[in-house]
Amino acid sequence: MSINAISNPNSLFALLSQGSQSASAMNSTGGSASFALLLAELQARATGTLVGAGADASANFGLDAFVAGLRGSAAASTGLPVSGGTSALADPASAFGMMSFINQENVDFKAEYAELDQMRSCLADLQQAGSGLAGIGASADIKTQLQSFVDQYNGWVKRFDADMQSGGILAGTRAAQVSRYELAQSIQNRFNGVADGFNGLADLGVSIDATTGLATLDGTKLDSALANNRQGVADTLNQFGTGFAKSAGLLDSQGNFVANRLDNLGRAIGYLRDNLRSFQAEFGTGAAAKPSAQVAQALAAYNQALMASTNGTAS
Repeated sequence: MSINAISNPNSLFALLSQGSQSASAMNSTGGSASFALLLAELQARATGTLVGAGADASANFGLDAFVAGLRGSAAASTGLPVSGGTSALADPASAFGMMSFINQENVDFKAEYAELDQMRSCLADLQQAGSGLAGIGASADIKTQLQSFVDQYNGWVKRFDADMQSGGILAGTRAAQVSRYELAQSIQNRFNGVADGFNGLADLGVSIDATTGLATLDGTKLDSALANNRQGVADTLNQFGTGFAKSAGLLDSQGNFVANRLDNLGRAIGYLRDNLRSFQAEFGTGAAAKPSAQVAQALAAYNQALMASTNGTAS
């Protein structure tokens, strides 16, 4: 179910509260159901609703790990593991694990939002860069302009490379992965320039390294193409630039991958902002989030942008 289908903003809290009461009742009557497993089931249902697939089914935000953690704590714990829980629950250790998970996700959501929002801004810049090549003429300094495009593209790849590595902020974000893949495919499209005797930018000296994802321009190869068919090179770049700009624009368009992911993240962040205290009152505070240096930097950017937006609204 998509997050857009949420009709009751307190549905998650209601589900979890119901789980607490049900588990207490079963324990008091000698039932064998585990509170940890019940919470895991309820959390799976509620979180699936909160940040569900929609147009971007890239990640479950660590839900599998969360469920496994709850099962482990149910088997190994009989009381509060550390401070931050409440002994009033049938299985306080599991409630502690759940709240610790929520605290971490609250931070991770914001970090992902900040980085993906930055990627959206860069996509707009790349769209403009593509449009620049779409309008290039045969009399222009084609080599300089093409090198400038390659440099800008590489700057985009490098900016988000660490985020998209295993364990990175955007590693499981389909919107980011699709954006990088689609733009690389656009550069490698062999059909650009066919009418002018070329098979894509590769015949103009542009290639992408399979390991790094970075583009390179072979100046000698481009010089040869220009010497033999300068107008054809310009026409090829016109065709490529038009297609590349269209791809970047679609990725950034309303209702597509990036916008939908940001919308889902924004809703999830807002939901936790409005309900976190209620969760804490019911289940304890849990352990504080432990962001990596990468996440902490993105979180600071999110908070800074939020502060600027709030101040702008207030003024």
